[in-house]
Amino acid sequence: APKKKVAFGSVGRRIPYRILHVINQDGESLGNMPRAEALKLMDQHDLKLVLLRENAEPPVYRLMTGQQIHEEQLKRAEKKKASPKPGTYIKELSFSSAIAKNDLETKTKQIAQWIEKKHHVKVTIRQAK
Repeated sequence: APKKKVAFGSVGRRIPYRILHVINQDGESLGNMPRAEALKLMDQHDLKLVLLRENAEPPVYRLMTGQQIHEEQLKRAEKKKASPKPGTYIKELSFSSAIAKNDLETKTKQIAQWIEKKHHVKVTIRQAK
């Protein structure tokens, strides 16, 4: 199954890694530490642990306040809205409502192919005079 994009947020205590690279809420690196120690810090300071980079060695987690997580989520949502994903193209097609049937079929096939390739498709149909 393809890996789903995990929503950005606190991982709570479900941390599969034994050793973590931890960054504190001010963005300073605390270096690598065992999971138990990171959880202790989280509890002491009433913070949440957030996975930043999973494919790093060891994975990077950041201690954040609920407020910081909330702001980061808003930032990411804004970014996602603003830009189509890299590799998505917007294909535009426009034709008249008086289009011949076989031309329409050709264009429909073309649109279906673009959608399969995950392109965004914008179709404009002009009213024939």
